[in-house]
Formats: sequence, C-alpha cells, structure tokens
Amino acid sequence: MTDNSTDHYSKFLLIWFGQFISIIGSGLTIFSLGVYVYQQTGTASSYVFILMCAFLPPFLLKPYGGILADRHDRRLMMVIGDSGSTLGLLFIFIMMLKGNIELWQIYLGIAISSTFSAFQEPAYKALITDLLPENQYAKASGLVQLASSAQYLISPFLAGILLTIMDIKFVFLIDVATFLIASSIVIWIRNISGITQITKPEQNNMADLKEGIQEFSKNRGVVNLVITTMFVLFFVGLLQSLIIPMLLNLTTVKAAGITQSICASGILIGSLFIGVFGNKNKYVKTLSISLFISGIFFANLGFSTNIAYVTLAGFLFFATLPFINTSIEVLIRKNIDNSKQGRVWSIISMVTYLGSIIAFAVAGFLADKIFNPLLEPEGLLSETAGSIIGVGESRGIALMFIISGLMISIIALLIWKNKKIKELENIEGQGSELSQNKYYIEM
Repeated sequence: MTDNSTDHYSKFLLIWFGQFISIIGSGLTIFSLGVYVYQQTGTASSYVFILMCAFLPPFLLKPYGGILADRHDRRLMMVIGDSGSTLGLLFIFIMMLKGNIELWQIYLGIAISSTFSAFQEPAYKALITDLLPENQYAKASGLVQLASSAQYLISPFLAGILLTIMDIKFVFLIDVATFLIASSIVIWIRNISGITQITKPEQNNMADLKEGIQEFSKNRGVVNLVITTMFVLFFVGLLQSLIIPMLLNLTTVKAAGITQSICASGILIGSLFIGVFGNKNKYVKTLSISLFISGIFFANLGFSTNIAYVTLAGFLFFATLPFINTSIEVLIRKNIDNSKQGRVWSIISMVTYLGSIIAFAVAGFLADKIFNPLLEPEGLLSETAGSIIGVGESRGIALMFIISGLMISIIALLIWKNKKIKELENIEGQGSELSQNKYYIEM
C-alpha cells in the first residue's frame, strides 16, 4: 500500500468513525423516543408512527439524495446532512424543556432529522469512490455495513441502560453531540484535502430511470424475486414495528434494549459463517431453506412470554438473514447487465422497501384495533389461542408474529416452486461481483 493510499484510507477511517458514532446516536434516539411514546400512550400506533417519520423521508428522497451526491462535493453534503439532522433533535429537546411536549412535535422533530439524513447517506457511501482505490472498496464497504448495523447491535443495549440512569432529554444531547463530532471530522478532512470537483453528468435523469425500469422489468425471474422480497419485508416490517411494544410488556426497558441487541447480533454470526465457509452455488435452494427456517424462528417469538425464549428465537431468526440477503443479491446480480446495475438497484431498493413502509403504516392499527383486543381477558380468542400463547397486553402482537412467521415459511415454499426464479441460477457472467454491502432484510 503506497503512502498516498495509506493517507486516503486513514482519512476514510476517520470519517467512518464519525459516522459510526453518529449512527449509534441516532439509534439511541429512535429507541428512547419509541419507549417514551409507548409508555406515555400505551398504544402500538404511537410507537410505530415514530418509525414512519424516521424511515419514510429517506425512502421518498433517496433518488434525489443520490443525484445530489453525484453533482456536488460529497463531504459538503455529509456536513449539511449531519448538521441539519441536529435541528430536529434540538427542536424536540427544547419542546421537552418547555414541558408538556405533544406527540406531533416529536413526530415533526424526527421527520426533520430523517429528511436531512436522506441527503447524507448517499454522499457517505459514494465518498468511498472519492477517497479509496478500487482494491480497498470491499474492505471499506464491509466497514460501512458494520457501522450501519450498530444502530441495531449497540444502540438498543446502550439506550436501555442510559434510560435507567438519566432523563431522555440527555439522550438527545448525546445524539446531537455525535452528529457534531461526525460533521467536525468531515469539515477537518475537507479543509486539509481541498474541495472535490464533481463533474456533473450529462445524462437525462428521467431517461436513466426509464432505462433502469426497462432493464428490471424485462427479466420475469428478477421481478418475481423482488416482488417476493417485498412481501417478506412486509412481515419483517411488522416485527420491526412491534417488537419493542411486545418486549416492554414482558420486561423492563433495560432488558428490552439488551434483548434487541442480542437478537440483532445473530446477523454477525450468520455473516461470519458465510465469510468462513462461503456460499457459492445453489442460491435458490439456500434462499428457500434459510427463509423457511427464518419463518419458523419468527413464529416462535410469539409462542412464549419467557424473555430468554424470545431472545433465543430472535437471535436465531437474525442469524438466518445473511444467508437470505446473500442469495437474493447474487441471483439478481447474475441477471442484470453490469453497465445498468446502478439504476436497477435503486429501483429494486425502492420496490422491496415499499413492503416495510406499508408494514409501518398498518402495524399500529392491526395491533391496537384487531389483534390485541382478540387476546384480552374477555377477547374472542382468549380461551383458544390464548390458552397457548397467553392472554393480556401485547399477546395480540405475539399472534401477529406467529402468523407472519408462518407466512414467510409459505413464501419460502413458493420460491422453491417458482420456475422463473429457479432459472436465475442458470444465468452466468453478465452481472457483477457481490458488493458485500446490500442488506434487504433487517431490523
């Protein structure tokens, strides 16, 4: 490694460290606000709407964020994104200091913060290309993915502990501090490196989008796989939306945070297994089997009120996700023209995560108005399903998890029987290598 490349990699590591702690800070806020709102209202709908405010703006603005990242200094875009995100947090902090903060003020603050993050994330990921030579892309991409996972692996654990020793307002200040640290690092690197000149692309954005849609839609197997993934993400979105409300009715805030972190650590174990032993063929078979097993573990989240049992089921569920994600990505990459993959991946990302957005939109209503009432002491299913999974608060959510897990296992069987998806495995050579940083199914 030359001195110049070493210098660039050192700069990347500094930026990565800033983003790493910033992502942890964001996770602290999301977890803490979710707990606060649920404890204040007692409704899953109020909690889930926080997730909507956190994820919907980036989902809608992602294409525009990518365009801006290609046309402007990416380090400047990161500074604007990180600094702007503090505005929403400070708004919530000030409203809490004034007392009697209302739900709409919390939602507005989260939406403001997440809107700025939509412009920061594409610039951050694209910055790898600016700073590093091609032979360091894979290593850098792995670090970026590790940092992204910190929101689920580290933040719930820390937040659960912090909320037992300090007021939630101080958690916001920690998050603001992490944003400012991340921004300061990028500003310093930008000052010592100079401004990166970005050549504006001459292509028509709408024409590129149309071409990407055509490339995506011409392969029925890819379309079938992506639509199937969208349905899987709908059910996983229900888990993401409702796991904390269910845990808070089973245990303490601290234990709920620790449980979520332990569950998410299953991703690391699955990824390590793939890294050591590999997964180089029979991707449809691997996808079908791992998805079927994940559905079984998902369903087991709802069968017991024992927190150790729930934690084990969650850990095993997350351990299957790397096998699912890797199989999906390889099958798609092998069947998409390499020169058009950038446009196609943005479309695929939008389509698949539509499942999560729909789940966020309906999860609260399904839990509060339909499933939880069914398993109240005098509920319609209290003497049938209730005799198996229990009766009381959040047991309706447990029933939703059981149904969702079984549906995922059924989807796995449908994938195995889908001829168009099986044909994807027989295509060789036109796609690109595995990028190691795309994760479709996650918390």
